[in-house]
Amino acid sequence: MPRIVSPLPQIRRVLTRLVTLIGLLQAISIAGLQVAAYLRKRRQGPARFPRTPPEEFTTAEGTATIFTYGQDLYDDMLAAIRSARHSIYFETFIWKGDEIGQEFKDAFIAAAERGVEVYVVWDHFANLVVDQRFFRFPPAVHARRHPFYLRWPRGWRLGKFARNHRKVLVVDLETAWVGGYNIGSRYASDWRDTHVRLTGPVAPDLADAFVDYWNAIGGPRGEHLDEPRGRAWHTASRVHRNVPMYATYPIRGLYLEAIDRAGQRIWLTHAYLIPDQDLLDGILKAAARGVDVRIIIPAESNHIEADWLSRGFYGTLLRGGVRLFLYQHAMVHSKTATIDGEWATIGTANLDRLSLVGNYEINVEFMDPSVAQRMETIFSTDLTNCRELTLQEWQRRPLMVKVSEELLRPFRPFL
Repeated sequence: MPRIVSPLPQIRRVLTRLVTLIGLLQAISIAGLQVAAYLRKRRQGPARFPRTPPEEFTTAEGTATIFTYGQDLYDDMLAAIRSARHSIYFETFIWKGDEIGQEFKDAFIAAAERGVEVYVVWDHFANLVVDQRFFRFPPAVHARRHPFYLRWPRGWRLGKFARNHRKVLVVDLETAWVGGYNIGSRYASDWRDTHVRLTGPVAPDLADAFVDYWNAIGGPRGEHLDEPRGRAWHTASRVHRNVPMYATYPIRGLYLEAIDRAGQRIWLTHAYLIPDQDLLDGILKAAARGVDVRIIIPAESNHIEADWLSRGFYGTLLRGGVRLFLYQHAMVHSKTATIDGEWATIGTANLDRLSLVGNYEINVEFMDPSVAQRMETIFSTDLTNCRELTLQEWQRRPLMVKVSEELLRPFRPFL
């Protein structure tokens, strides 16, 4: 009787070799991107982009000032820190130990020495390249770093590894700043980002978000802060905060709901555009029903891998009627949207999985035409520094580029 040879071992060998080959090609693609990023950085010229002067305007419940240039923002924040009377809450992702970073540190220390209660938080992982001696504060400053792994609450959960990507300052529970700007000299002049200063009931709401975070990561034995009392119920501006520790991610929902309601225009500005399927479908459905969907993204961001993962969506978006605008001569790091001249959001969350279902993030949602229309003005100014990408141009990109984009597709869920 002839011996029957199972084909399974041969199939396994073929599959193993195929997986190995794909992995090798992915590694080559990533290495090539790193080389390209290095060369790109060496040939970069000085940043150039239009600036929208910060002007305070009246909102439905207080005032707002939108900042699109880092030095303007830093000057404003430092002035408030230096005149603070009783409390300062500060939370940031990146805090460079350079001239600007030192200026903030000195201002916090001076405020604490004159009796102001100063609380500061920074993300440890995001600042590994910073000399850790920079983060030594006198006892008068209540300082914490967001750790690699949160030991509290007890028990296993993936959110314990989440990064703190928030950027918030609240002074005296009366004035608050939130947006995309980290702290550092590079961001003062070379990056186009968006931050907003707010007064009114949203300020204590942002303070409450800080207090809840501070108390949670400190655990039951940590130093606890009292929550702001008497906060308003019915407001035109609402704070939405992602809390990975408890698997709470409302910012994704606010985007989906607003996009679904859009009837005229959706104008988005985002540093990293790697939407999940629901967000992608929502954007495409809006364009299909005649909404003017425009997205400003960096022509070249600070993370070349994110650029290439984002590029995998360009064809689908362009074929679906979405207009893409590539920001020139500077890194655009904003995380903003304005819809129908009625709704807007400014915050820290990118349109990618790390922000929407991963990191600690915070966004303010404005159901306020005064804010939405001011954001439209800023968007129009930014368009003057953009080059529109057409479907015809995109389809003409080299074959090797298309292959590399496909090889990197499996990494999308991680960014």
